Amino acid sequence: MGADRVVIIGAGPAGLTAAYELQRRAPRSHPVVLEASRMVGGISRTEERDGYRFDIGGHRFFTKVPEVEAMWHEVLGADFITVSRMSRIYYRGRFYAYPLKVLNALWNIGLYEAGRILISYLKWQIWPHPKETNFEEWTINRFGGRLYMHFFRAYTEKVWGISPRRIQADWAAQRIKSLSLMKVIRNSVFGGTDATSLIERFQYPRLGPGMMWERVRDSVIGRGGEVRLGANVTRVLWSEDRVIAVGIGKDSVDGQPASEELVEGDQFINSMALRDLIEAFDPPPPDEVRDAAQRLRYRDFLIVALQLDQVDPFPDNWIYIHSPEVLVGRIQNFRAWSRDMVADESTASIGMEYFVNKGDRLWSMPDEELRGLAASEIEKLGLADAARITGFAVIRQEKAYPVYDAEYRDAVEVIRTWLQTLRNFQTAGRNGLHRYNNQDHSMLTAMLAVRNILGEENDLWTVNVERSYHEEFETKKVESGRRVQTV
Repeated sequence: MGADRVVIIGAGPAGLTAAYELQRRAPRSHPVVLEASRMVGGISRTEERDGYRFDIGGHRFFTKVPEVEAMWHEVLGADFITVSRMSRIYYRGRFYAYPLKVLNALWNIGLYEAGRILISYLKWQIWPHPKETNFEEWTINRFGGRLYMHFFRAYTEKVWGISPRRIQADWAAQRIKSLSLMKVIRNSVFGGTDATSLIERFQYPRLGPGMMWERVRDSVIGRGGEVRLGANVTRVLWSEDRVIAVGIGKDSVDGQPASEELVEGDQFINSMALRDLIEAFDPPPPDEVRDAAQRLRYRDFLIVALQLDQVDPFPDNWIYIHSPEVLVGRIQNFRAWSRDMVADESTASIGMEYFVNKGDRLWSMPDEELRGLAASEIEKLGLADAARITGFAVIRQEKAYPVYDAEYRDAVEVIRTWLQTLRNFQTAGRNGLHRYNNQDHSMLTAMLAVRNILGEENDLWTVNVERSYHEEFETKKVESGRRVQTV
């Protein structure tokens, strides 16, 4: 395949990693990155207001994928700091250490309820759900019904806005991995962890994750590539088995593009959401592909960032809010991630995170009302006095999380089958594959997409960052007879 001009849709971790990797492996190539917004980094960007910086959700940098780790250090150097983790769960007026600490949990929940949790766990070990089809069944089989009721059900409903019974088990298997109640207890007593989500130390860019992607942007441009902001891809033109060009809207009038610029390329890598991608193809794909795209669902997100005239109202990097009496789902303390995230070290920057659907009551609430809601809830939780708030900002993020509902797997398979008929087009990243995974997964899929352009045959749809944890590298044949590296 040729790598002369590669058009990349999206300037998040996947898109910018693709451009960076392409220039590293093929210095004469010319990547053109098209980003609809005015910032790079996607959901991993860092916003700034009046000298206060905040993430769109906290982003830990932790991986055991060597090529991803190497790129982080290569780009950031001394600006890549190590952070000690402190996180807790707020539930029924009490704070629980997370990862779990046995004495803390017993003190908070009481010996009687702890005994009931253990009995419930043993019951489900003897009589588990025979088939794990959804999140509830998967979790109960590993933690028991009582612990599920306390610590999984309400929070999962808050995050996703639907019953855990409607979320597929593979989301839990992907996010919680090999964890179980006995492993949690063992780890809390003897140390160590079996889950990536529970690591005690992680790395982080000094000025937030956006610093990483701003540096990559500058590197790509410095080596002769293009990163074009405000370039909203509205059409993907294709013929037979190849993509020819993408159309980007310019000079909007009443929200509609008044003109269009066509950007041609030899190869194309996409990281925009699959549903939007399929809608953009011109001519339209087959009806069953378009119908499948419409079945994909996303969870949106908004953050109310509060500036307080006090230092660290709580010591945690973040707190999970399981209590249903407030709407906030998670609270970040950005100064605990990096001191450079605040304009003045005698102040604090707090992120009140709400999981929403675009158009619902919270999403549509005016910014001042959201500020009032966040102020009242942080005070209700006993974390800060609303009178200490000196400033705020509201950021809304569409399609933050692909939803793993009952329809997503079949829908993705239909889309995947059709997209793989296009010889010069690949899709990568979280929304590009409709796969809720971490930043390192998005980066790895982008790296492998570049290697495909240069002659390898990697199946991006089966990429699994866990391969490096277990040192499993396998090459197998796929149905077409091509040899594909399973990562």
